[in-house]
Amino acid sequence: MKIVLASNNRGKLAELQAMLAPLGVELVRQADLGMGEAEEPHRTFVENALAKARFASAHTGLPALADDAGLCVDAFGGLPGVDTAYYATQFGYEKGDDNNVRALLEQMQGLDNRRAAMVSTLVAVRSPQDPEPLIAVGRVVGEIARERRGSHGFGFDPVMFIPEFGQTFAELPPEVKNAHSHRGRAAQQMLALMRERWLPEASKK
Repeated sequence: MKIVLASNNRGKLAELQAMLAPLGVELVRQADLGMGEAEEPHRTFVENALAKARFASAHTGLPALADDAGLCVDAFGGLPGVDTAYYATQFGYEKGDDNNVRALLEQMQGLDNRRAAMVSTLVAVRSPQDPEPLIAVGRVVGEIARERRGSHGFGFDPVMFIPEFGQTFAELPPEVKNAHSHRGRAAQQMLALMRERWLPEASKK
């Protein structure tokens, strides 16, 4: 089965392709099919992911998979949430992972409540009008470290401290991080949902 990935992120494509490999699914980036990105006007991950999936399916005629992810900080009432990628820009910095981390550490100076969650919401549709989209949510709870640690990963990985490992995501080997990350957990749920709902009986055996 060929599925369009409603993202132009090559890293995300490689990660999800590997995770969905057991299904024999081929993921294709929407950019490789000559289409642009959908607008993301909503305030929740699931609404934005659904909008992206429906948009990609409508423009390609293929089933589509979309991911919307972000950081939810308890002390900020769950923000930055869907605005995670642009977090630094509200404090005068240019958009980018490094500036996002810098802005977050500055905004959390002096705060003792450092609990936060990384959330990934995957949505898959068979067609633009699919009334029963598949929805999988992966969530990892940790704490925002007081300084950067580690050199792996991207985004907020250097300051996302995971108590069960005693390390930040950026300190963990990539294969360990991917197995336990928010996106990894969402992908495992999506794998099970696709196997149950989308694949014909013959391919389940």
